[in-house]
Amino acid sequence: MQSLQLDFKKTALVIIDLQKGITGLPGGSEVVVQSKKLIDKFRENQGFISFVRVDFLDGKDALVPKTDQAASGAMERPSDWAEFDPSMEVGPNDHIVTKRQWGAFFGTDLDIQLRRRGIDTIVLCGIATNIGVESTAREAFQHGYNQIFITDAMTTFTKEEHEASLTYIFPRIGQLRTTEEFLSQVK
Repeated sequence: MQSLQLDFKKTALVIIDLQKGITGLPGGSEVVVQSKKLIDKFRENQGFISFVRVDFLDGKDALVPKTDQAASGAMERPSDWAEFDPSMEVGPNDHIVTKRQWGAFFGTDLDIQLRRRGIDTIVLCGIATNIGVESTAREAFQHGYNQIFITDAMTTFTKEEHEASLTYIFPRIGQLRTTEEFLSQVK
């Protein structure tokens, strides 16, 4: 495993969909715990943190293409569905992205906010591994960002779906580390 050479001035922590309506997935509470360790490390090093959530104005802004499996974008949600998990302690200097689809780059200001800060590396975690996280990772790859995937700070609906992203997609577009591996390799 290659050692990480990380400059926190050029690295962002991008956290996907750790919001009340999503963290209830199996393994979601463990993702929150691991993500909080990353948040603390980035705060300690004055790193840039971007909290991403998915939300909709009235449901008419949700994607609803014809698919073989029903889309979940337009369903009724509790009023606090898009609020970040309180243990994330989102602060006034954190960047908040509200997306209306799976990936965090399309239709948001994420790319421009990263580029204006000279950020070239993204540490990525969140829910769901094969949906929001993978879509964001593919977009980041196409934008030319280096990526570090924190494998135990993400989860999805099944172990097979999670493992497929970790085995077949992420190693082709970035580096994989557990939370502890990441924390032990960066200063």
